[in-house]
Amino acid sequence: METPWWRHAVCYQIYVRSFADGDGDGIGDLAGIASRLDHLVRLGVDAVWLTPFYRSPQHDHGYDVADPFAVDPLFGDLAAFDALVEQAHRTGLKVLVDVVPNHVSVDHEWFRAALAAGPGSPERDRFHFRPGTAPFNNWNAMFGGPAWTQVEDGEWYLHLFDSTQPDLNWENPDVPAYFEQVLRFWLDRGVDGFRIDVAHALHKVPGLPDEIPGDPDQPQWDRPEVHDVHRSWRRVLDSYDGDRMAVGEAWVFDADALARYLRPDELHQAFNFHWLGTPWSADAFAATIRDSLAALGGGATWVLSNHDVVRHVTRYGDGPAGSARARAATMAMLALPGSAYLYQGEELGLPEVEVAPEHWQDPLAVRTGNPGRDGCRVPLPWSGEAPPYGFGPGSGQPWIPQPTDWAGLSVSAQEADPQSTLAFYRQMLDVRRSFAATAGDHVEVSAEGDVLQMRRGPVRCLVNCGSVPVAVGAGTTLLASSPVVDGLLVPDAAVWLRD
Repeated sequence: METPWWRHAVCYQIYVRSFADGDGDGIGDLAGIASRLDHLVRLGVDAVWLTPFYRSPQHDHGYDVADPFAVDPLFGDLAAFDALVEQAHRTGLKVLVDVVPNHVSVDHEWFRAALAAGPGSPERDRFHFRPGTAPFNNWNAMFGGPAWTQVEDGEWYLHLFDSTQPDLNWENPDVPAYFEQVLRFWLDRGVDGFRIDVAHALHKVPGLPDEIPGDPDQPQWDRPEVHDVHRSWRRVLDSYDGDRMAVGEAWVFDADALARYLRPDELHQAFNFHWLGTPWSADAFAATIRDSLAALGGGATWVLSNHDVVRHVTRYGDGPAGSARARAATMAMLALPGSAYLYQGEELGLPEVEVAPEHWQDPLAVRTGNPGRDGCRVPLPWSGEAPPYGFGPGSGQPWIPQPTDWAGLSVSAQEADPQSTLAFYRQMLDVRRSFAATAGDHVEVSAEGDVLQMRRGPVRCLVNCGSVPVAVGAGTTLLASSPVVDGLLVPDAAVWLRD
């Protein structure tokens, strides 16, 4: 049987607001993405994942969906989407889109109808409304404060995230039927798959009791019932040709829990956040790889950054050391079996940005008063010596201001430098293609002192997490993140070798 396209793919996450601006309003859009697809083709990725571009009041930058069947005018229209998919397919790129099934926007027609219909109505049963003089239980929202908001008639509605994102009641048959329509709408328009937002959070604890910290019998997340949802969606995907697929965002306790989402009749992939959270340590890397492969096998999915976490250049220490470690960790990730997800801007070596409070956009920051996720969402620099660095035809700062010292990190600047991070990513992806599909799924992994060692078929990967150079041993060097001189790999570097 032919291997499905996603099995060894490298997918590039596009945060739509921050990739490229086509109309000059300072906000990225579908036309901007279409104008920059050549960058992704030259980079060498296999697919793109688009964050939500649906009609939305943008309280959570698209993850508060008001109409999942329409494109928000901020980003274009359905014709622009169709043109983008056609252009991407013509260049050989697959297209994944986000689906947001845990909640909708307060502007969604269902929630407006629920407010108008009143307590006890069928319209309210599509959500989690409860009576009372105080919040129904002690649950807290992920974006700060209670997970309940009161409406004018005295009832409270549940929102695990922002108050503008009421949670749907997946026990109500209207909800699964609705989302099957959503999936089919975008599949019929040619998308190759979906990234499922908070795929583990749809079903809630029966009765919505108070949370007892550490009680394994009543977790708010990762309920057994959620797997029935993913089985039903798998049947939808399997009814289409072209190996349509789904990858879940499931923040679960361990690799074994994640593996349950990847059973043959459920999701095709789930993000391996245990790898993302692993510190810079040979022992820690080896343990995470062993645990992940033992639970997930060759179906593991690897990711180091996304739109919700601090960029890995900064997590690994920032500056030259953080940049060197980021390159090395990416080499380790791309040597492993399975697929990998890159976050826009990591191919430029972008660090996390300290966004001034007056420019905070993330509802997490606005609600808590602490820095949120804006620092990893700063729009990309494409060209020029000053903001907006060719982000769009406008001349002012984009929706989140860019640093004034990013000229050397722009795409055009790095294209002129054969030693740049962009050049290195292109090399990595080119070399990876030479073994990704043929080296097999079996990996021997060990930590010897401060050195992570992996062997996958004829390919060896060494990562020097220590402070002194180490010998690389026999083999032909395929690629190194820093030059191997006299057979020695310097600290904070990685190398791929072929026997």
